[in-house]
Amino acid sequence: MKVTDKIKESKSPLLSFEILPPLKGKSIQSIYDSIDPLMEFKPAFVNVTYHREEYVYKKREKGFLEKVSIRKRPGTVGICAALINKYDVEAVPHLICGGFTREETENALIDLYFLGIKNVLALRGDPIKTEQHFVPEEGGNNYAIDLVRQINNLNKGIYNDEDMINAMPTDFSIGVAGYPEKHFEAPNIETDLMHLKRKIDAGAEYIVTQLFYDNKKFFDFVKLCRGAGIDVPIIPGIKPITRKSQISLLSKFFHVSLPYDLSKELDAARNESEVADLGVKWAADQCRELLQEGVPCLHFYTMGKSSAAKRVVEQIF
Repeated sequence: MKVTDKIKESKSPLLSFEILPPLKGKSIQSIYDSIDPLMEFKPAFVNVTYHREEYVYKKREKGFLEKVSIRKRPGTVGICAALINKYDVEAVPHLICGGFTREETENALIDLYFLGIKNVLALRGDPIKTEQHFVPEEGGNNYAIDLVRQINNLNKGIYNDEDMINAMPTDFSIGVAGYPEKHFEAPNIETDLMHLKRKIDAGAEYIVTQLFYDNKKFFDFVKLCRGAGIDVPIIPGIKPITRKSQISLLSKFFHVSLPYDLSKELDAARNESEVADLGVKWAADQCRELLQEGVPCLHFYTMGKSSAAKRVVEQIF
């Protein structure tokens, strides 16, 4: 079932999680071990991230360096199929622009559709570590809106090969990302909202937000979206803090801010156990307020570890 249909039909707020594929060479059992404790809460869907290739330089004979492409966390499509088979849960793979030609994207979407996967999250994706800014694949999509348009065209039976006759239309529900504190590359929130509105107009049907720790920022974001004519469901993203090092890492890698009260309490924590307790309490309080305001779903970023999310969900569901 589509994410959007689940939201429409549910009489109470939904719950969802996002997981990471295991590192190459690791067993899928690590996924099961992480997600098993969460399945008792009957999540409406589980997102599976996609990680594009990275480049490393390996020494060869005579001191020459060879540029080698590697993908550290492959398996997104396979994991989605495994989750559907093992847990009978809707799996939502991330699709990204980087590293894919439009033809490769089309073939990936066909594979997903044949597997019975009807939901995708369309993202531009981050630049690889060796790039200062995002560089699209030659023959690929430049931005998330281009990816949304391609998926929506497939839903209409429009493929890359314009000469195809009576092509099978797909029926994907398309989600996109939203940023309560704006995307870090956007010059201002107004420009960011303009691009988000274009993605909705191009066929995206719901929004999952970047993680945040100040609910006011989320509520302001929703208000701005509605004012801009964005009327699709907006799902808040939650990530309980579990380590003191995240005080700086969250800002550096996710471009989100921490409320002063939270950062002060975390800084005063005597050990990582106290940090985790504070993180769970703060996230639980966030969730209670979000539910009171009528959000359609709570989406937890687990980052491969489910214990903190489980502690929060136990308190609110």
